Amino acid sequence: MRGNLLKLFVLVFANAIISCGQKTEKAITDVRSIPTDVLKDKIAGGWAGKMIGVTYGAPTEFRALTKTFDDTIKWVPADVKGSIWQDDLYVQLTFLETMDEFGIEAPAKKFQELFAKSGYQLWHANVQARKNYFDSIFPPQSGHPDYNLHADDIDFQIEADYIGFMCPGMPQTANKIADKIGHIMNYGDGVYGGVFVGALYSEAYFESNIRKLVDKALLSIPSESDYSKIVKDVIILHNQYPTDWHAAWKELEAKWGSVHICDAGAKFNIDAKLNGAYVVMGLLYGEGDPQKTLEITTRCGQDSDCNPSNAMAVLGVIKGFKGLPQAYREAVQAMGDSLFINTNYSFNKAVNQTLKYAKDLAVQNGGAATDTELKIKVQTAQSFALEVAFPKLVFDRSASVFEKGGWDFKGNWATYKPKNAQAMFSSKAGDEAIFTFEGTGVSIVGNWFKDCGKADIFVDGVMKRTIDGYFGFANQTHTDMNLYHITNLPEGKHIVRVVVKGEKRPEATAANLYLSKAVVFKTADKKNENFKFSFQK
Repeated sequence: MRGNLLKLFVLVFANAIISCGQKTEKAITDVRSIPTDVLKDKIAGGWAGKMIGVTYGAPTEFRALTKTFDDTIKWVPADVKGSIWQDDLYVQLTFLETMDEFGIEAPAKKFQELFAKSGYQLWHANVQARKNYFDSIFPPQSGHPDYNLHADDIDFQIEADYIGFMCPGMPQTANKIADKIGHIMNYGDGVYGGVFVGALYSEAYFESNIRKLVDKALLSIPSESDYSKIVKDVIILHNQYPTDWHAAWKELEAKWGSVHICDAGAKFNIDAKLNGAYVVMGLLYGEGDPQKTLEITTRCGQDSDCNPSNAMAVLGVIKGFKGLPQAYREAVQAMGDSLFINTNYSFNKAVNQTLKYAKDLAVQNGGAATDTELKIKVQTAQSFALEVAFPKLVFDRSASVFEKGGWDFKGNWATYKPKNAQAMFSSKAGDEAIFTFEGTGVSIVGNWFKDCGKADIFVDGVMKRTIDGYFGFANQTHTDMNLYHITNLPEGKHIVRVVVKGEKRPEATAANLYLSKAVVFKTADKKNENFKFSFQK
């Protein structure tokens, strides 16, 4: 009897193993089919959503800081023509151009080169990545927090859409591309922003339930990251206030509103995770309705053109172009062949090329393509490894070069006097500016002009780097820009010494170095780590 029972147990156990193996194999080789015309329609919906959302929110951009935007939103569908001047679109179209010329597998440096040399203007992490290229700082260092104080900013989040669009049901493939492109200009949460929205699009081809879609996209980023934590907080808040997004927004602002490094201490917040949370808030409270989603995402404030652009693009993939309101479709079709600035791409070309790359990637990853159908080996999302750009770093204070204490100037420094942009400057070799502070990090801030030259940076007596303030690209110059920064210093007193070299690159018109202030950081437990929402207290 015992022998028979043992045989029965072995047989059942063996069948269970076989059954589990079959289930695992099925999960790995899950193949889904999508008609080519449906795939193209969803791609078109995604691109159209980007164009609609960015123009809908454009008049409100950064007009609501630490508050919701409660004024009238003035937009008509014909305004979508203004999308040709939006960085949400033209940057990633340059990345598509790079793929067209050099292939999907082109090195990150080539993608950085083409966007650095493009004629359009850039800001924040993107413009730092552009300057880094011309200063011979290439990916992944160009986006690394050691060389880019904007590492956590929104830049990659607003230009990773094409990656998700061309990876239907393939979040792992999207992650591989995002790893390369995202580190051109970002790191950590800044990269995760692009990974997350890319995953939203990738999963949206086969998932229309917004809540499930957000849950699936979260699987592509590390759960320990602040980006993942803030999105999960939005889900918690939506559960608590299912019909009151204003209440949810207030709770979110109290916990996360001041957690940012770029423009630390200011109400302005271009951090990827906070603005990404607004995208999720708009999607959840918008309940799949385009107008409602656009309005809520925009009214959350801060970067309120980029955020509805991402949210509307998600709905565009879910609903397809044909599922968007007729007036929206007609407005996009009316400008379908208009070129986005400094690119050779139009809406129609973007749709066609994205479709081509979607087919290519699906086939490369075990799928199959015909003229009428694409078979996709659907992938299970896998998380990025954890990166933290500025662990526990928080703003302490700003110190203008005109304030007493902290700054000491030696040599022939003069005052640059334009209103609201005053600075001290010198071009004489050997002139020094010395800043003394207590903290764990500092940013030395000044101007990027065509007449700028080089300086050596010493921290606590140790030579760190030669910097160059020259900038003369895309007809842009910049005031109050980070010239040099260092973090992760031991707590205590530190001295930064800036020594003018009197040297410049050939294209610079002079060798001036402009200094306007220093921003001091300290290390502390961020307030959000032990924060409880009002209903949890």
